[in-house]
Amino acid sequence: MLDERTAHARALFKGIAPAYGTPAEILSFGQYGRWRRALVRAMGLRASDVVLDVATGTGLIARDITKQYGCRVVGVDQSIEMIGRAQGLSDRVGADANALPFHDSRFDRLVFSYLLRYVADPPQTLRELVRVLKPGGALASVEFGVPPSPLPRIGWSVHALGVFPFATRAFGPEWAHVGAFLPHSIVDWAKEWPLERQVDMWHAAGITEIKTRRMTFGTGVLIKGRKRGG
Repeated sequence: MLDERTAHARALFKGIAPAYGTPAEILSFGQYGRWRRALVRAMGLRASDVVLDVATGTGLIARDITKQYGCRVVGVDQSIEMIGRAQGLSDRVGADANALPFHDSRFDRLVFSYLLRYVADPPQTLRELVRVLKPGGALASVEFGVPPSPLPRIGWSVHALGVFPFATRAFGPEWAHVGAFLPHSIVDWAKEWPLERQVDMWHAAGITEIKTRRMTFGTGVLIKGRKRGG
């Protein structure tokens, strides 16, 4: 049985799957793509790597990895509607991130994006991701954040809590649901899981060499590290 957060995420993304990339780029003023490319660069990829992309969505990260590095990319997503439109994947698997259908230490690299806000137990989910990564393998993620500095935070609040919910209506009722939900979800995540606590969670999951990067005044957060061993 799906937990409440997972069920809500599945319903939310089912509605926006038919047209996801373009609205996301427009509504983020191009930052969505910029953060995605930064994530791919941070992976330290080689052509021989087998990469797992969890919460792959429509496969935009996978597409960039395949195009730039020629890696084999396996995509996982709970939304059948999203993954059905995915690009750049060698294989696609409809599965829950909390129960990945892969053996231990299967992948050379693992990437995930905008995932942990939608699960009931982020540490448990992260441990499951680490399980399927080879010792010494790189793990990286990108997530929304709230600017830590006062002036950027005021600007973010005006846009995210005022402009963004209104602007999403231009893309239809399903996107309007996203506009009503997403900003508050980001604020709640930042309060419950500030960056320092996220780093502690990564350490506890068996990840070392952790590095973080706040992007666009802190509205995007990149975290990367390596699984212990290897």
